[in-house]
Amino acid sequence: MARFSDKVAIITGSSNGIGQATAVLLASEGAKVTITGRNSDRLEETKKLLLNAHVPENHINVVIGDITQDTVQETLIKTTLDKFGKIDILINNAGAGIPDPQGKTGVNQSIDTYHKTFELNVQSVLEMTQKARPHLAKSQGEIVNISSIGAGPAAQVANPYYSIAKAALDQYTRTAAIDLVAENIRVNSVSPGAVATGFSNVSRGLNEEKSKKLYDYLASQKECIPRGFCAGPEDIAKVIAFLADRNASNYIIGQTIVADGGTSLILGAHAHGAKMIEAVFK
Repeated sequence: MARFSDKVAIITGSSNGIGQATAVLLASEGAKVTITGRNSDRLEETKKLLLNAHVPENHINVVIGDITQDTVQETLIKTTLDKFGKIDILINNAGAGIPDPQGKTGVNQSIDTYHKTFELNVQSVLEMTQKARPHLAKSQGEIVNISSIGAGPAAQVANPYYSIAKAALDQYTRTAAIDLVAENIRVNSVSPGAVATGFSNVSRGLNEEKSKKLYDYLASQKECIPRGFCAGPEDIAKVIAFLADRNASNYIIGQTIVADGGTSLILGAHAHGAKMIEAVFK
């Protein structure tokens, strides 16, 4: 029997990147999935990938819309229940580093940018969790939030609002896990490092070619990604699937699994290497 047979999953932000890869992975292993995003063309591409993976069309529910809108959240819950009858898994993946409209960085970013960043990366997760909670209680289900190593403890000077939003999400994950475990709902999260997706195109304003150059550069620098390569969306999807699989991760609650190729383990001094540092004293 496939790992997610008879499971129903909602994956937010599934029109590309990590969300798209997660939808394909879960559905290819038996899950019925609700996919959602703002871009109808990209969401259609996700549906095509699902069909190409031999996922039956009646196992796919598509909702186009902005996850920060209450009506879209309600539609996600209602259409999933109408089509599949239950909800077993909620993957809160939708998120982004929203660029400041005036190009400001650091502490000079506008407060409006702060509000929009928190609305997407934190508030929408709180709202979806509240709306899905009674249905997940019935199914004794799973919630997986997608955070980021940007949450800390290292400073993130260029885009602080995204970082503090993800730090807030990590604390929410811990709190929600203890609150909801009494209803046999497990809550955990994944914190990716650099992942080769369209994320940089949005948050840094890079085109596809420049985005690829960025990821290739990071992968080539041992102080950036010690593992030596930049993760693909599928690499993170596998970690998400592990946390969504109760048989595999039943005793894990309120934890954040870091999947960053070692990035968050590196200190500034490590980039110079022990021999280089020792040479100073010779």
